Amino acid sequence: MAEPVVATYSIVACDLEAKQWGVAVQSKFLAVGSVVPWAEPKVGAIATQAYANPSYGPNGLALLREGLSASDVVERLTAGDEGRDERQLGVVDGHGASAGWTGPGCNEWAGHRTGPGYAAQGNILVGAETVAALATTFEANAQLPLAQRLIECLAAAQAAGGDRRGQQSSSLLVVEKDGGYGGLSDVLVDLRVDDHERPIEELRRLYELHHRLFGMSPREDWLPLEGELRAEVDERLSQLGYDSLDAWAGVENLEERVDGDDEIDPVVLEALRQARG
Repeated sequence: MAEPVVATYSIVACDLEAKQWGVAVQSKFLAVGSVVPWAEPKVGAIATQAYANPSYGPNGLALLREGLSASDVVERLTAGDEGRDERQLGVVDGHGASAGWTGPGCNEWAGHRTGPGYAAQGNILVGAETVAALATTFEANAQLPLAQRLIECLAAAQAAGGDRRGQQSSSLLVVEKDGGYGGLSDVLVDLRVDDHERPIEELRRLYELHHRLFGMSPREDWLPLEGELRAEVDERLSQLGYDSLDAWAGVENLEERVDGDDEIDPVVLEALRQARG
């Protein structure tokens, strides 16, 4: 059987200050997030696409773990692969160095672009402007959290032309050591849109929901639970049938935004005010 073509555009990137690595991808391909993105905190991130070789992901991370640079990993993976001419690969290592590969047999338009902290690549695209949009958007949005920055890159790439076959799926993977749920996982964000008419818009919606549930407002923005606010919160919880903020937050999947009973995250307060019994 012929290998399926993962016709796509993606960006592999890191935020060294936040110690985060990630991959964002969109494709006219079912469940692209099951094939393209790979990442490990403090090690690096990889995207494998075109006539994708999924082994590039775990094997590439293993090489990065051994201390090889992004360019060395690209060279090692492609040198040992007879199908390399039809592969596409982007790598960012644990130090933020990047490298890419676009085999000469990839379907046009295909190409990649690298810079400090990122590798952008795509195949079967409308034109080079799609990859250029990935790169320039990443470079222009250093103030954003990495996950949001990567979504903006996808949106800009789609606006610039995108995959010439259309849209179908998208994915966002961001890792950070102990940055996941409850501090017990390295997976900060792992969202997939497997089949959708507008997968990037849906990915953005899911990320906003993810941030609402699992993000954290700066502690200095939290409000003291005392006086009239304490009375309001207690009354609202009672009307909803709960005897504590923890109990309600657990049902609403907001427990990651609750820390004790002395202060309240403004996002939690707004959600409580909108809740209906």
